[in-house]
Amino acid sequence: FCQATGLGGTTGAGHSAEQIEGMEPVRDRVIRVTFNADVHSSIHWNFKPQQREIYVVPGETALAFYKAKNPTDKPIIGISTYNVIPFEAGQYFNKIQCFCFEEQRLNPQEEVDMPVFFYIDPEFAEDPKMAKVDLITLSYTFFEAKEGQKLPLPGYQ
Repeated sequence: FCQATGLGGTTGAGHSAEQIEGMEPVRDRVIRVTFNADVHSSIHWNFKPQQREIYVVPGETALAFYKAKNPTDKPIIGISTYNVIPFEAGQYFNKIQCFCFEEQRLNPQEEVDMPVFFYIDPEFAEDPKMAKVDLITLSYTFFEAKEGQKLPLPGYQ
């Protein structure tokens, strides 16, 4: 439910390649997207966005990167969740590619770049509830995972 409606800041799953290619950018509506990174106390990783913010327009794809490092001397498996603030904007925030809800294994001292490829649906610009929204924050939190553990996807199962 949350994934379908965007409630709770859950983003949409994206559209087909044809729909993405056919989107018309809404050039007069610039949105600042900021990035946040957190780690749960159970995981000893360094995790941060590689950019503080980017500016996007609805209907145009964007690419951002996070960096994760395992500074320990043992392999650690992490898994992340995410949300979008304001929560109401989540239904318009569509991830095409992302590292969330998938196990990420980092060996000792390993550092990796993690891409997030996304767009804001052009319908964002038509929603009266989004009229004053010009800032969206994408936030990820990593947790330590055990081999084979899966986090439930957002929404009701």
